[in-house]
Amino acid sequence: MSEPTSADRATAPETSPPAPRVPSTETGTGGVPASSAGAGESGSSEPILTSAGPLVLPAAPPADADGPVPGGPVPGGPASAVTVPPGAAASPDAAPSSGITPNLPFGRPGRSMSNNPFVFGFTAALGVLTAWWLVQAIATASSVLVLIVVSLFLAIGLNPAVEVLQRRNVPRVWAITLVFLGVILVFVVFGLAVVPPLTTQSTQFVEQLPQYVQELQNNPVIRDLDQRFQLLEKLQTYVTSGDFGTQMFGGVLGIGSVLIGAVFNSLTVLVLTLYLLGSLKSLKKLAYRLVPRSRRVRTTLLGDQIIDSIGGYVAGNLIISLIAGVTTFIFLSIMQVPYALALSLIVAITDLIPLVGAFIGAGIASLVGFFVSPTVGIVCIVFFTIYQQIENYWIAPAVMKSSVDVPPLATIVGALLGGALLGVVGALLGIPIAAAVLLILREVVLPRQERT
Repeated sequence: MSEPTSADRATAPETSPPAPRVPSTETGTGGVPASSAGAGESGSSEPILTSAGPLVLPAAPPADADGPVPGGPVPGGPASAVTVPPGAAASPDAAPSSGITPNLPFGRPGRSMSNNPFVFGFTAALGVLTAWWLVQAIATASSVLVLIVVSLFLAIGLNPAVEVLQRRNVPRVWAITLVFLGVILVFVVFGLAVVPPLTTQSTQFVEQLPQYVQELQNNPVIRDLDQRFQLLEKLQTYVTSGDFGTQMFGGVLGIGSVLIGAVFNSLTVLVLTLYLLGSLKSLKKLAYRLVPRSRRVRTTLLGDQIIDSIGGYVAGNLIISLIAGVTTFIFLSIMQVPYALALSLIVAITDLIPLVGAFIGAGIASLVGFFVSPTVGIVCIVFFTIYQQIENYWIAPAVMKSSVDVPPLATIVGALLGGALLGVVGALLGIPIAAAVLLILREVVLPRQERT
């Protein structure tokens, strides 16, 4: 092969081996290489060759002429330090330490004040005041609450009679009407039987009062006491003075107010009983819905059993009182005691009161028997004593056996506590409440104690 001539070397271009490419150490803004920054700014997508392969940088978001893009990075800080939600202005003093994040756009909340002594004391004082206000409200409305409780008790007690009529294809509305008319009839008969004898005897007592005073003066014992202590003279002076008239007038007004209040309370109880008896099913459903679903079935069963026990107690007590009234009427009619019907109704109504009611009715009837003759009064005492034993040991256990299963001790304790708290009304409510408490203890408390 021939060597090139000088002319050939003059016309041929000079070539040199390519130099190795060295990455530039100059960096742009944010630590990005200058070449990359230039590529990003120019919109070029030329990749950067790295040991792991080509790296493509994302294009920067276009800048708005009026300021930063809403929701984008705030100028002057890291790209992910602080973001501002759309529609909210960023504070110029906001910093990463201020707690402004996408989840907390208005900053991190401060420390809770639940452990502050002032907050604790204020809450406790507010709770005490609320409890005191509730106690005062209950004490103020105690008379109304008693009427509501008595009405509910009577409605539950009359509900079995309504259900008996319903089982005989009588609509519930008509069944309630018939039962309620029966209750009103009992009150009317009692009023017609008791009010005329009381009026007649009061008139007779006023007419015969001078005769009674004369008999007292003729009595040797009274005459001797009058000579020693001038009793009749002092009594006459007191009667003719103004104090007697004032007290007598006030006593009459007091008796009148008591009678008016009793009539108003009786009408209120009758009306409330009618409404509660008509809406008893809806009230039970509402009460059961207040119980959590997981315990609703068991609560419904226990509640229905308690309501059935109360209804059975009222029905059984009414049957026992009816037997006592009929027996008393037959006995007083045989002994020719006046006002036998009125006295038998008084015995039947007072027999509803536990423990002491039977003794009250028997005492009134025996006292009227003593007015007839001492022999009749003694016979009345003997009759009522024997009848009470028969009622306590045979009639009442046989009637109450299928309705309320309450031990005698619980009956006595319930009646005593109820009477001490609410008087006659509490004594009436004591026994069914004791039955309800015993049922809850037997079905809820005792099984739970056995499992623990």
